[in-house]
Amino acid sequence: MKQAIYLIIVLVALDLPCRAQDELDCRTELMFGLKAGVNNSKVYDTQGEGFQTRTKSGIAAGAFLTIPLNLLLGIQPELLFSQKGFIGIGKIPGSAYQLSRTTNYMDVPLFFALKPNRFISLLAGPQFSCLWRQNDVFTNSITGAVQEQSVQNENPNKNSLGFSGGLDINVEDAVFSLRVAWDVQSNNDEATSSVPRYKNAWYQFTFGLRI
Repeated sequence: MKQAIYLIIVLVALDLPCRAQDELDCRTELMFGLKAGVNNSKVYDTQGEGFQTRTKSGIAAGAFLTIPLNLLLGIQPELLFSQKGFIGIGKIPGSAYQLSRTTNYMDVPLFFALKPNRFISLLAGPQFSCLWRQNDVFTNSITGAVQEQSVQNENPNKNSLGFSGGLDINVEDAVFSLRVAWDVQSNNDEATSSVPRYKNAWYQFTFGLRI
């Protein structure tokens, strides 16, 4: 982590020379790209009642579009398949259990981008997420039983609004991305907005190519 921070500082400070035309090409062109990587996610209880979970890894993959507004500012919408979830461990009378939950979302972040130089893009903005599948694996320590349940969402109101931010490191056509995101608001079954008690929070690392 320290090495990554040092690299970012060096790139921002030095901003290695490039020709004027190259600078315009890499910062003001409309570009489309594909990306893939991993999420590292968990769930936390906003009411602070001691709900403890461990992180769970999942897949993140999709596409992005960079829309320049000028040399320094831009908009970057993305469309991602995003696996989230958590691993929960607890006790019920007489036994311990483990619950492993995997949730499959379609995430649509809309980033506002600040581009101080051709190597770094700083991004932040809202994110819309739609849950379409959930898989639970429940393990009982006494019986050794494993119960697996998969639920596919058919309710169009099963969605949430979140916030995401991070940075892109641009090296020619390659893009190395770091994101951090969390839920802010969700819709219940009656399509009314509410603040969810249990919120997803995750880090995301991806590698992308502009094509």
